[in-house]
Amino acid sequence: MSININEMPKIGFGLMRLPEKDGKIDIEQVSKMADIYMAAGFNYFDTAYVYHSGNSEKAVKKAIVERYPRDSFTIATKLPAWFIHSFEDRDKVFEEQLDRCGVDYFDFYLLHSLEDGNNYDTYEKYDCFNWGIKKREEGKIKHFGFSFHGTPELLVQVLDKHPEIEFVQIQLNYADWDNKIVYSGELYEILRDRQIPMIIMEPAKGGKLANLDDECAEILKAIRPEKSIASWAFRYVGSLPGIATILSGMSTPEQMEDNMKTFTDFEPLSEEELQAIDKVKEIMNRVELAGCTACRYCVEGCPMGIAIPDVISAVNTKRKFPGDMRPQFFYNGLVDRYSHASDCIACGQCEGVCPQHLPIISLMQEAVEKFESEG
Repeated sequence: MSININEMPKIGFGLMRLPEKDGKIDIEQVSKMADIYMAAGFNYFDTAYVYHSGNSEKAVKKAIVERYPRDSFTIATKLPAWFIHSFEDRDKVFEEQLDRCGVDYFDFYLLHSLEDGNNYDTYEKYDCFNWGIKKREEGKIKHFGFSFHGTPELLVQVLDKHPEIEFVQIQLNYADWDNKIVYSGELYEILRDRQIPMIIMEPAKGGKLANLDDECAEILKAIRPEKSIASWAFRYVGSLPGIATILSGMSTPEQMEDNMKTFTDFEPLSEEELQAIDKVKEIMNRVELAGCTACRYCVEGCPMGIAIPDVISAVNTKRKFPGDMRPQFFYNGLVDRYSHASDCIACGQCEGVCPQHLPIISLMQEAVEKFESEG
């Protein structure tokens, strides 16, 4: 079953960073955002078994499935390798997902976070590719693909071995185009050369490209003062050919409204605007930052309860602005609620699940040096 990329909505609602109230997903707010999104003519909702500790899929049921006709929206979710320890686990997880979402089938289904090592090995060990094809033949899956966080070499290997794959989800944004850990540009070129539709995650790099420093923001505002900073990141990705849809992990109605404005009357970047983005990239590359996207895969399994992405964010800010005390204040408030970076026991669990392959243990050590030595 093929995908016509021209018929897919160009902006997808990513359900990984949903608004919360009293420690739980704010269903009322999510429903409001879904209404704004659907009213603008878009209908692609992306969730996963592990998002919000499983509650994202349940939110799909309450905010979307129970409120709209089934044929008016599409749902994408994912099979997590780290919960698959037997052949039986594939169906166990899948049936639980159907129940959580309150549906009989998924429009898009992905093998989650395929990368070199454990995850890919698990999917091959338990024959998950053929399993997915069978589910598609049964009508339980309409379209079958995978999300990818590996090397270009692995991507070529997988595509050669599994030509049945209909689409691939990759991380792509202007900051990571030449990143030799993320490989955005190289992965894009491989998929584009094979005419495989792409679903894009992290187009704004976990919000970082929506919150540029003043120097970078001024370069963009000087050309298009009426455009939000976030819109530049989305327009960059949306201007590339071969993109099926672009996911945005929207957390507020304001973010939703801004993205709907960008994509309702989409305007590709001009040559002048592309040159402006190149200037922004030059500035951003002056300081080496840890490429954490705050996916929070590392947090749930941390035996010491460290809020790892938040600590890394503080480290990055301190790297960029050494004299600024705000990162220290942020860190102090963080450890009032969570563990200290110095509580890290270097077990490596976090590094094993990090899609960005970050040296998290050394980053925790850096946090200790930057923040705990200063009181």
